[in-house]
Amino acid sequence: MRWSSVMRMIAAAAWLTVAGGCEGEKGRSPEVGEEHASAPAPTNRVDIPATVRRNLGITFARVERRAVESTLRVPGRFELLQSAMHEYRAPLAGIVHLQVAQYEEVSEGTLLFALDSAEWRSLQEQIAGAEAVVRQLEARLGAMGPIRESHRRHEEALSRKVTIWQERLAQLEELRAAGGGNASEFMQARDTLNATEAELAEVIETEAELASREVELKAELDAARSKVELLLGTASTLTGIPVKELREAGAGGGDEARPRWMEIGRIEVRAHKSGIVDSIGVRDGALAGASELILTTVQPEQVRFRARGLQADIGRLKNGLAARIVPPAGGSIGMQESLTGVLQIGLAADADERTVDLMVAPAERAEWARAGVAAHLEVTIEGGREELAIPASAVARDGVRSFIFRRDPKNPDAAIRMEADLGVSDGRWVVIKSGVKEGDEVVVDGVYQLMLATAGSAPKGGHFHSDGTFHEGEH
Repeated sequence: MRWSSVMRMIAAAAWLTVAGGCEGEKGRSPEVGEEHASAPAPTNRVDIPATVRRNLGITFARVERRAVESTLRVPGRFELLQSAMHEYRAPLAGIVHLQVAQYEEVSEGTLLFALDSAEWRSLQEQIAGAEAVVRQLEARLGAMGPIRESHRRHEEALSRKVTIWQERLAQLEELRAAGGGNASEFMQARDTLNATEAELAEVIETEAELASREVELKAELDAARSKVELLLGTASTLTGIPVKELREAGAGGGDEARPRWMEIGRIEVRAHKSGIVDSIGVRDGALAGASELILTTVQPEQVRFRARGLQADIGRLKNGLAARIVPPAGGSIGMQESLTGVLQIGLAADADERTVDLMVAPAERAEWARAGVAAHLEVTIEGGREELAIPASAVARDGVRSFIFRRDPKNPDAAIRMEADLGVSDGRWVVIKSGVKEGDEVVVDGVYQLMLATAGSAPKGGHFHSDGTFHEGEH
């Protein structure tokens, strides 16, 4: 059905409703004196109370300053950022126990799945063995102190004994030189000195061996501790639990409590970031291999807009230009929900298509900005002059003349029909040269219903009934 036929049908229905609703007024005889009363002055205002606005679906847009003539508009769509997608894989081979469902919303720290793995228990065994070695080496190294202290005291005693026998032997030599002394006593003293010196040498040698052994034990202990740290680091990577927490006592508490790493029966994989479960790669209870993808989550609000501009415009574009992402016309999303950002030109162009990627990361978030949603990118070219503009869809044509309906600033339940003084248009916005100021509101959706109701009778003005029908004149 053509648009003109639709308009004629709506006009006829409106006329019949008005005729029925106002018939009583027409049949009333004028009171004395009323017949000479002056008729109300012509007006270009139309009453649009809240009920009428709701029934006719009337919406408004604000007059704003835009560089219409220097705005480049290209179609595109939203896409997820790489940082919005998160993969969760099996850290070890084992049986997967899923804890979430597809499209379930999760927050940071939510348990996604648990893994029952024999390799994990093998790692626990290695950690236990390494810690046992550390304890043994610490005990042996701790015993080295008393042993070396005992040898030190023995060495000091032997040193004093050697000194004493050296002095005794010197005295006996002086007696022999004087022609006295006992030869057997001299020989005995010399033998005792030699034996004591030999024993002292053995003690010194043993002390050197003990010192060397102590150094070896310290090195072995350091290596054993490093091994424990490495194994705990591996356990931390697999479980996502810091090493410090793995060392802490488990839930049992007390002196006999085991460390936390020993009490972990299953590896629990938790969400690193909040988001929504996008896909699940295995069934619950399945045996997964090491590094196998289990599920993915996305953060749907982390998007950017990608459009494809013509290479012919690349000379007018540069990184950092102001850009606006505008929802598609005719949908349920109003133009006031546009998003702003700065332009980033793609690194490479498409030689076959003669296009170049234009990307914008929105500075704000909006519910409608989701991956795959189509919209338009408006880039303001440098050097453009901003002028007052209104949406092109707010302009209605009556023959060769164009009209707009401006919301009365003093009465939001009324609209003022105005002949539009228009300038250049980019297909979405049109410059308006007079009659409005920045911040004024004009009718967008519902403008043709108002145009139909006021066609050919704008000076008379009128009002709408609550059911959406129009009636000329005052109530």
